Amino acid sequence: MTGTTASTRIAAWAASVPQRASDDALVHLVARAFLDTYAVRLAANGHPLRDVLERYAPGGEGPATDWSSGRRHTAEAAAMVNASMAHVLDYDDVTSPLRGHPTVVLLPALVAVAEEEGADGRQLAASYAVGFEVICKLAKAFAVEHYAAGWHSTATMGAIGAAAGASHLAALTAAETTHAVGVAAARAAGTKASFGTMTKSFQVGAAAAEAVRSMRLAQAGLTAAEQALEGSVGGFAPLYGGAGHVEALATELAGLGAGSGELASSGLDVKKYPCCYATHRALDIILDLRSEHRLPPADVERVVVRTNEGGIAPLVHHRPQTGLEAKFSMEFAVATALHDGLPRLATFRDENVRRTELQEFLPKVTATDDAGPQWPRLTEVCVELAGGHTVQRSATQLRGSAESPLTDGELLTKVDDCLRYGRSATAAERVGELVFGWGDRRVGELLGDLVEATR
Repeated sequence: MTGTTASTRIAAWAASVPQRASDDALVHLVARAFLDTYAVRLAANGHPLRDVLERYAPGGEGPATDWSSGRRHTAEAAAMVNASMAHVLDYDDVTSPLRGHPTVVLLPALVAVAEEEGADGRQLAASYAVGFEVICKLAKAFAVEHYAAGWHSTATMGAIGAAAGASHLAALTAAETTHAVGVAAARAAGTKASFGTMTKSFQVGAAAAEAVRSMRLAQAGLTAAEQALEGSVGGFAPLYGGAGHVEALATELAGLGAGSGELASSGLDVKKYPCCYATHRALDIILDLRSEHRLPPADVERVVVRTNEGGIAPLVHHRPQTGLEAKFSMEFAVATALHDGLPRLATFRDENVRRTELQEFLPKVTATDDAGPQWPRLTEVCVELAGGHTVQRSATQLRGSAESPLTDGELLTKVDDCLRYGRSATAAERVGELVFGWGDRRVGELLGDLVEATR
């Protein structure tokens, strides 16, 4: 090593973190993250991407598991398949600093390595915390500009963080971890131009596979640039974020692991509804008002939704005809919540979106983004009823966010919907029982039980 760089700082810190998590709260938090990711991966069983991946990677011999079919793969292939499938419904967790989805890159990679290493749940939890910390530090340094430029930060920054987490799980030395981070930075890729196609999900799968590959190559002796993250010529931060962000990166990395860590300070947001996050505060409000005031749709004359500047930017479909369009429609979100209650995965089937009563209701919904400054995020909903009566409410927090997390019971409700949609008759409580009891069990044994239980 020639000095202190971003990669060496990450590596030195990662190598200092204990191999097994002693904090039961951390183990439970990571178990929740895995349960959520595992469930949304199973929910995607009927998606056409599954056939594509099975033709490309049919499986056979290997140490790692396809979470749905139980097929055996190399660790790289298992990470790619599981991550791709867990992201294709866009129902996996997010964290605000990343502008993206951390767990869907981290856990498919780490679980595959854990199977190879014979690691248990506490080892996996410790390594997840390492990977999450690195992702958030990179993201806080320059994710806003990185994402705005068109990069898919889930895949790019996720690959680097997952490589650090995988290096920790496999007990690489600090020198080896430095090279693993450098290899991952050299290979990081993914663009927003792919959004709306299967390649968006594949970019995530490729990032998970790259994390495993980078770690194993570094372990085998492959070297990489120590200044891979901040080098003035071709470094990840100046190349993908701008030269001015090298100092910001150094500042963020100086605080690696400080306090209670990024898992506590930035946290995870778990999606309660299977549609764009920009609809979720409005859905929280509408479902509450529906429960409190009944609100028969026939009596509703108009619904007005107002958000902060940019709060509805992703919601580009105002008269959706397909399930994918409906996921990005405030009008549909309000209409289906008033008519049917809690949106579920089946809510976004094409035939349901085209229901006459929903299509006729869409013009009654108006959404604007003019309710003051961008932060804190705010959504206001006003429902105008026949006879001139109105009910209204505002919200800043999201149910399922790090500030207002789902209870374990609410998470299991989501898991149940995912299992039904993925054609599994298994009780969500049984899956939760297995996952929440994983701390001292080998990850490979747990996966075997899960696959058997959910077939």
